[in-house]
Amino acid sequence: MRRIIIVALLLAAFAMPAAAEYPDKPIRLIVPQAAGSATDTVARILAAGLANELGQQVIVDNRPGGALTIGLDVTAKSDPDGYTICMGPIGALAITRHMVAKLPYDIERDFQPIALVARGHMLLAAAPDAPFKTVPELIAYAMANPGKLSNASSSNGSPGHVGGELFKFLTGTDIVHIPYRGGAAAINDLIAGRVQIMFESLNSIAPHARSGSVRALAVTGERRSPGFPDVPTVAEAGVPGYAAPTWSGVIGPAGIPRAIVDKLNAAINRAIQSPTFKERFASIGDEPAGGAPEDFAETIAKDSAKWKEVVQRAGVRLD
Repeated sequence: MRRIIIVALLLAAFAMPAAAEYPDKPIRLIVPQAAGSATDTVARILAAGLANELGQQVIVDNRPGGALTIGLDVTAKSDPDGYTICMGPIGALAITRHMVAKLPYDIERDFQPIALVARGHMLLAAAPDAPFKTVPELIAYAMANPGKLSNASSSNGSPGHVGGELFKFLTGTDIVHIPYRGGAAAINDLIAGRVQIMFESLNSIAPHARSGSVRALAVTGERRSPGFPDVPTVAEAGVPGYAAPTWSGVIGPAGIPRAIVDKLNAAINRAIQSPTFKERFASIGDEPAGGAPEDFAETIAKDSAKWKEVVQRAGVRLD
């Protein structure tokens, strides 16, 4: 009898299909911003490289709106199986969280950081006919003409918005913030001279700076951009202590098994170090980042604390 039971168990074990190895179907990569945005550009470059690494299609799913909360909320409520992941830009994970009264999720509780993908810069750009050509000249003009200059941004709560608020605080200037519905409209008005300055992602504004349709004054990172090596940082140009770099990473819903997190992390790290990826990133002014999930979590926490202080000091709120 015992022998019969053992044989039956062995037969049942061989009859059971092997557990599918992750991933065995397409992966959805949510982008909490519109197609064509800076984060979307990074996502589409990443999706192609990640598909090669994982052997499965990675489908970009744009879910813009709600001050970046719509896409993140979809992610937080998804099954933690590794088949729904999300681009987590600095705006969503470190800035707007301090402006929205009631978020439908808790960033530390409801999300799993997977990997930091890219680090970038914003460009402090001026209208081509602006009466200043350097950061010191901009500061001098703003001091002499309080409330006369306009700083355009892609939206309330965007990195360009809070980057401008930090600049105003450190320089003691009075510059009016004008939010737009997207960076393209703001850039068009900067080119036309209807606004005078703008802090905008390099991968959005770089072509206009290279063509001369806007004037590049400085980059906002802690070091110069490889894409604009002759353009100083804002700190180098006369605002000590100023730093407003940008970044984007990949997050998922909390509860993803560690083995899947590690597999995604390793695939992202390999993808972003490929020559093709580096070349495409260089063309938009970003640099590959990488690192462990814990490194990304640390970056989120550090920049969240920094921008919380800026947001509270500026009194910025989003409905």
